[in-house]
Amino acid sequence: ISFNAIDSALSSLKNCQSYINSGMDVATQVALDLVESFNDAEDVDNMEKVMLEYATMDRELNHYIKAFEETINQVKREKPENLPDLENLAQEKFLEMESKNSDSDLQGNEKYMYFKDQLKEMKKQCKNIFFSFFPILLFHKSDHDKDTIEQIDEDIAVTRSQMNFICPITQMTMKRPVRNKVCGHSYEEDAILEMIQTQKQKKKKVRCPNMGCSYVDVKGSDLVPDEALKRMIDSQNKQ
Repeated sequence: ISFNAIDSALSSLKNCQSYINSGMDVATQVALDLVESFNDAEDVDNMEKVMLEYATMDRELNHYIKAFEETINQVKREKPENLPDLENLAQEKFLEMESKNSDSDLQGNEKYMYFKDQLKEMKKQCKNIFFSFFPILLFHKSDHDKDTIEQIDEDIAVTRSQMNFICPITQMTMKRPVRNKVCGHSYEEDAILEMIQTQKQKKKKVRCPNMGCSYVDVKGSDLVPDEALKRMIDSQNKQ
């Protein structure tokens, strides 16, 4: 196997990574749909198993890529008189990496961690809504006419409108909320990024703008899209 062949193979493997990432994004969206629709917990658990399978494939793919890259760099660095069997060398490195696999590798996968984080947030949001209108359902448990159903829908809408959809920076309903992984507070994406950039130019740290929060060093790397909150806001806007 030649250097050119390996370069071509690496390029193909890296393309496969994009497919794995897309698959994990889809699985996350499906899981959030299931939670939002109050589907059976088993269905949600199945989506988590799918995510773990994707994480396993991602780890294996990363090991393949790293093994071949290290092999190429080693051979170029040592410049042996006779070119060794690159494929066998890479395979040995790959098997060595795979032998050190652990469950924590999968749990630490970035997209899997995001999946768990957003799933937790969505469950929390849905739980708040459910318990807010649960007494209404009990009161009307024998009444299924149209007016009752419409009343329940209105109560759900009111509950959602009372949730914290307001950005602490702009004081407006968020359109693209991002959540701080450190303190758990959410902000409008453009607003918090502008604040971080402005303070960076002044060589100052950014304190979390949420009232009462003690976190004093908000960074762009702390922020992740808050898909769960965005869904609730979009749902509220459709009411």
